Amino acid sequence: DPSSDPSQQEAKQREAEIRNTILAQVLDQAARARLSNLALVKPDKAKAVENYLIQMARFGQLAGKVSEQGLIEILEKVSQQTEKKTTVKFNRRKVLDSDEEED
Repeated sequence: DPSSDPSQQEAKQREAEIRNTILAQVLDQAARARLSNLALVKPDKAKAVENYLIQMARFGQLAGKVSEQGLIEILEKVSQQTEKKTTVKFNRRKVLDSDEEED
């Protein structure tokens, strides 16, 4: 099992620490708490928001710390981008009719 390799676990842990450090620098306390709550309920959405914030921070697009209201706006943006369209498709199966003659 490659995930049990200590060097890979250490690398993942370092990456998580770096992510947490960046997020601590760009989010104020209330926004950080909201993101933590979101991670408990929807970990995939929280990860997408974290990636978005880290990318913005790396490119210098964040001016100061992001407030809770700013985080809510980012959540709405990410939700719109990742919104899944639900479609219902009826697959009508042809039923063999016993009245039909077979050759």
